[in-house]
Amino acid sequence: MGQAVTARRALWDRFCEEHHIPERGVLLFALMPDSTAAVFPYGRDGRPMLQRSAAMEAMVIDTVEALLAATPGDAEGLLYVMHYLSAQDCVVPLYIGKAGRHGRAGTVVSANVMTIRSNAGRFARWGYNYAYHMGDLSAAALPNHAANKLQPKYVRWARRLFHEVPVAAPRPRVEVRFWCTAWGPRSANIWQEFGSCPLAFAEYLLIGVAGLLFPDELLNDEGVSRMVLGEGTCIIEQ
Repeated sequence: MGQAVTARRALWDRFCEEHHIPERGVLLFALMPDSTAAVFPYGRDGRPMLQRSAAMEAMVIDTVEALLAATPGDAEGLLYVMHYLSAQDCVVPLYIGKAGRHGRAGTVVSANVMTIRSNAGRFARWGYNYAYHMGDLSAAALPNHAANKLQPKYVRWARRLFHEVPVAAPRPRVEVRFWCTAWGPRSANIWQEFGSCPLAFAEYLLIGVAGLLFPDELLNDEGVSRMVLGEGTCIIEQ
């Protein structure tokens, strides 16, 4: 391992340790007894949907409510990491993102985080509606979704996360986990020498470092350089 890689790995490991990601991360998907992903009917058309785990929902609700209870200057939004743990309990990132506290107008609470307990469709970007992570991932991983709802980004997600798609009961390749935190000026970013930084810049830094360390695992499209993968290629291994 070269000196540059060692330095980047130290940054990543320190960030994960300071935010207790290995310990605090929870299952993203609800699972059936046979370890396939739980699926339920959603919406007026009863389309099949991958179900979020109860622990993941509780983490998002608790974090969003803490975010909205804080003054805007102390909590700007939500930072989250979809990941799995290696055999050495290293956090291997799959996707890094954010959900801002405010909408585009900059003054009102974003529809993504307001009334979070009843906001199943948006749910801090992890909602069941189309154009949100769980909705679009379900369209790629499960049958009986309209063809025009199939997004290439989420086809890549589905092929990476599950053994076979689309199927009625997809089986995750790894134990897909989720972590999030409310982000503010006192939050420890990955480049601590830089000092406090806004949520958008913290996300950018985190994606940049993770993309260099885990180019074959990270599913982010922006902020990383990656080799073009062949159709159907899947990198994650058990």
